[in-house]
Amino acid sequence: MHFSEYDTRLAAYAVIVDERQRILLALWNEVQPPRWTMPGGGVELAETVEEAVVRELREETGYAVRVGPLLGVHSQVFAPEARGTAPGDRPLKSIRVFFAATIIGGELTREVDGTTDEARWFDLSDVAALDRVAIVDIAVEMHRRLAQLEGFR
Repeated sequence: MHFSEYDTRLAAYAVIVDERQRILLALWNEVQPPRWTMPGGGVELAETVEEAVVRELREETGYAVRVGPLLGVHSQVFAPEARGTAPGDRPLKSIRVFFAATIIGGELTREVDGTTDEARWFDLSDVAALDRVAIVDIAVEMHRRLAQLEGFR
């Protein structure tokens, strides 16, 4: 299929794991029941993916962040009838860019009138038991790979 025959959504997410091995997640409210997801979201036309991560984290968590290394890129194709909350009647290619990030300021707050209701820290060991979307598992695996690589330095 030619690229002009489907829609593309570019999104950027931050993976923030603190020194206590807790990960920061956001509660996505556009699905029922709400599920935990990675903080981040759609990249606006005039933004870089790094700028989008900074903006989205401020909106969804209240934190100011410094964008770290690129952890990876994940893409998924959705049929028109499986686009979920994304409007449109064409196939959708979702491209998700994941970065490690570090908190440099702000304080944990709830997003008002957005796509998430709250942000919360979870022990990495507890993530598997959460009601979550698939990108959480993808992000955790990307973080583990980076941690393994850093262990070889």
